[in-house]
Amino acid sequence: MVECSEYIVLLGSDNKEVVRESAFKAGENNCVEAVPKLAELLQTHHLGIQEAVDSSLRKIGGKDVVLAVIPLLRSDEAPVRNLAMDILREVGHQDIGSLVDLIDDADADIRIFISDILGSTKSPLAVPPLCDALLKDPEVNVRYQAAVSLGELGMDEAIPSLNKAIGDEEWVQYSVIEALTKIGHASSVDALVKALDTASDLVASMIIDALGELGNVKAVTMLLRRMSDSPTALRNKIVKAVVKILGGKSLTLLSSDERERFRRYLLVALRDEDVEIQDAAIQGLAYVGGEEASRGILQIAGALDQDRDQDRLQSIIAFLAEIGMTEALKEGVLGDDPGVAKVAVQVLSQIAPSECVAQNDVCGVLMDAFWKVALPLQRQIVSAIAQRGRPQTKDFFIRVLADHTDGTVLKSAVYLLGEKLQLAEVTENIFPLLHHQYDDVKEAALDACIAIGTQDVQKRFQKMFVSDNAVERLMAAYALGKFESEDNLAILQRAVEDEESDVRRVAIEGLASFTEFRDAWLPLVLQRLNDESKDVRLTVVETLGQNYDGETLPHLIDTLDDEDDWVKIRAMDALGEHGAQEAVPLMIDMLQDSNRFVVMKAVEALGNIGGPKAFAALLQVTNSDEYELVSAAEEAILRIQEAQE
Repeated sequence: MVECSEYIVLLGSDNKEVVRESAFKAGENNCVEAVPKLAELLQTHHLGIQEAVDSSLRKIGGKDVVLAVIPLLRSDEAPVRNLAMDILREVGHQDIGSLVDLIDDADADIRIFISDILGSTKSPLAVPPLCDALLKDPEVNVRYQAAVSLGELGMDEAIPSLNKAIGDEEWVQYSVIEALTKIGHASSVDALVKALDTASDLVASMIIDALGELGNVKAVTMLLRRMSDSPTALRNKIVKAVVKILGGKSLTLLSSDERERFRRYLLVALRDEDVEIQDAAIQGLAYVGGEEASRGILQIAGALDQDRDQDRLQSIIAFLAEIGMTEALKEGVLGDDPGVAKVAVQVLSQIAPSECVAQNDVCGVLMDAFWKVALPLQRQIVSAIAQRGRPQTKDFFIRVLADHTDGTVLKSAVYLLGEKLQLAEVTENIFPLLHHQYDDVKEAALDACIAIGTQDVQKRFQKMFVSDNAVERLMAAYALGKFESEDNLAILQRAVEDEESDVRRVAIEGLASFTEFRDAWLPLVLQRLNDESKDVRLTVVETLGQNYDGETLPHLIDTLDDEDDWVKIRAMDALGEHGAQEAVPLMIDMLQDSNRFVVMKAVEALGNIGGPKAFAALLQVTNSDEYELVSAAEEAILRIQEAQE
């Protein structure tokens, strides 16, 4: 190992950069013989050298490193001790014996350090010495660290010792409880419960939390027995633990006396400042609560921020819905607190049945409240009812259409009456909304009228088409395109010649769905390939692609010369989709287009069409210097090859 010997010499250089570089090299070359010198350099005050030495010692590892670094734990300099600790935490498992030999060292600090390091070894060999330290070491901080490390190791073999140590000083009890919680062994339940008899309030609180985390059902009976004698703060902790162990629903399985007693404790816990205790109480009250619980939970939910506390709020709303209809919810909707009112409506919306009728208690409450609450709540209410409404609610919604002016509210009413129920009798109420000032209300009314779809509706749209207003003609053309008939065909044929490009575009889309009358509308649509509007030409190309055959093929090929790149692209998409070999020569020419996106789409289309000419052209593209273009060509070639298999 000539190189290693050279590095050892260089590690003694006066040049700091040489030392640093040599330290790195020693690690990269696994120079075990350099370990003593590297460990010595760990004590230097040069951060660069320390970094290089630290890295190399970790790389080399093994017993030599462990033995070389252990003495540094006795350094008077804290940074050196910390570096040694970090290194040994990583490599100490490679020589546990040398670490264990120091667990009984005369220096308490060394015993603490070793207890810490053993917790990082992940080795069962570390458990016995740590257990001995936990039960026998005279220094409280050693016992504390031993418990922490046993928790980090998480091995069941430590449980008996940890159970015994639960009676130690309070400082040690903290780490013992945490370790027992991490390991999660059922045998610890009895020991933890027994420790409650002599524990301070703080330790008792930790024990109760631990029992909740352990989730062992046998702890429940012992915890319930202690509730009546516990101070309020501790009892609230017990409430949280019991709910965590049993879940809310299982509380209904308690005896009637136990259930009622626990319900009262839950109501008290509801007022605790700890959010986790509140949430546990809410979960339990969802199943054993009732009117008083609903009122208390509603107040908590009403004070939450709908955005910041969204997850918690949704959970609480679900639990309130589990309780069901209460007077508190009815009063909350009509109360002065807007936060409570909003939550009450959200809860009632969840309680409402899948089919909402006026005779249902929840739906009735919502509809009765609608006219008495502010606009934001009205929007919530009408949306909830509209999603579930049945024909029996039509009178309510007809009144909404007649008496309300808010666009959001009107859209909900239009949705239910038109799209969902498709009630022909409300055409008279909905059709005027096509002239509403807000576009989204117009769109909702348009969709509703199309859903109703009676002859009366069609006649109204036919009449609307003669309007001087372009928006009205646009809506009429759109709607008539949904009803295939000769009368509507004639109107759409006129619409293709309309002065407004949007009307022409929508008319073409409508005609495309009149498959029975294709021979009548196709010549008109083909004329629009020369339309002044790019959007109209795009629509024509898409229509020809949907109605692809020998008659439309030459016209699609002609559009490859369109002045607009997007029209060309849509034509290439259509021709590629249908494998039009006739288009290949023009597409090969388009590989020279100045628009790089057009070129990429031509590559894609050629790959979809395939054939010898397309294949040869794509091979030429792979000689390009542009990575993305070459990649696209390779993918296209692969598609052609796969099609041959």
